[in-house]
Amino acid sequence: MNSAWPEIPYAPWRDTCSALHLYTQVVGKYRLARTPWINHSWQASLYVNARGFTTGIVPDGEGGIELAFDLIDHKLLGTNSDGRTAQLSLAPGTVAGFHARFRDMLTRLGGTPEFHGSPNELPDPVPFADDHADRPYDADAVTRFFRASVSVDRVLKRFRTGFLGKVSPVHLFWGSFDLAVTRFSGRRAPSHPGGIPALPDAVTREAYSHEVSSAGFWPGGGPIDFPAFYSYAYPGPTGFSDAVVTPEAAYFDTTLGEFLLPYDDVRRAPDPEVALMGFLQSTYDAAASLGAWDRNSLECAVGVPGVPRSM
Repeated sequence: MNSAWPEIPYAPWRDTCSALHLYTQVVGKYRLARTPWINHSWQASLYVNARGFTTGIVPDGEGGIELAFDLIDHKLLGTNSDGRTAQLSLAPGTVAGFHARFRDMLTRLGGTPEFHGSPNELPDPVPFADDHADRPYDADAVTRFFRASVSVDRVLKRFRTGFLGKVSPVHLFWGSFDLAVTRFSGRRAPSHPGGIPALPDAVTREAYSHEVSSAGFWPGGGPIDFPAFYSYAYPGPTGFSDAVVTPEAAYFDTTLGEFLLPYDDVRRAPDPEVALMGFLQSTYDAAASLGAWDRNSLECAVGVPGVPRSM
């Protein structure tokens, strides 16, 4: 099998995945507390880098601090623009222990260890400082998940280039723990009903203030017990659930209200990138066509290195 698309079955690393998810929430909450708000909460997310996930530079003190999950050597690395560095290991333990060590790490870096102390988008959230459940850390599973994320990130970024309108970065939302990219029609959307667990409705409504076609990747968890790609539209246009999309393994999940494509079907495809691009493009086509987007103005050919857009 292609090593760029490794096996990442969810069940064997379920508890490790839950721990990693919560660790990214702790770090993400620090970025959220220090970074001015950007539309649709884009200021809060993490990004794939060459070794894991990074916050990018977070404004703090006279300069800034960058935090990066190294998912190859399994460390959280911190760097201050004044030259200070610090790190902590990623290993079996508790969320409370990670939270305490992270706050100490921020202090050593000269940062501000003050941020909201409970998870978002999880039912019955336990404050980080009170979560003393022992959690495993399967380093091999984490690294395989990271390598899969690198491949997914590359395809999502390539897909992103085929749009001239407003489009999000490719980023990891630590609330739902999904790697995502979102296109916008440019029109306002109906007010979102909210109701996402442990997330203020005002945040949800601002996130969905405009019509979107959004796609991304989950490692598993919550409503599904396998890694999968998803694609949805808000608001969902009439007929969206009945649209014909590719590849054949993709289907519309009526409970979630979105299209799903199991990761394993992409991984096993003769060309995984072609299979995933087909899913991203066909589900977007359905959302944009049925939603009457101004496609002539919004779309363009997929970008090619070194070739400027023709206008």
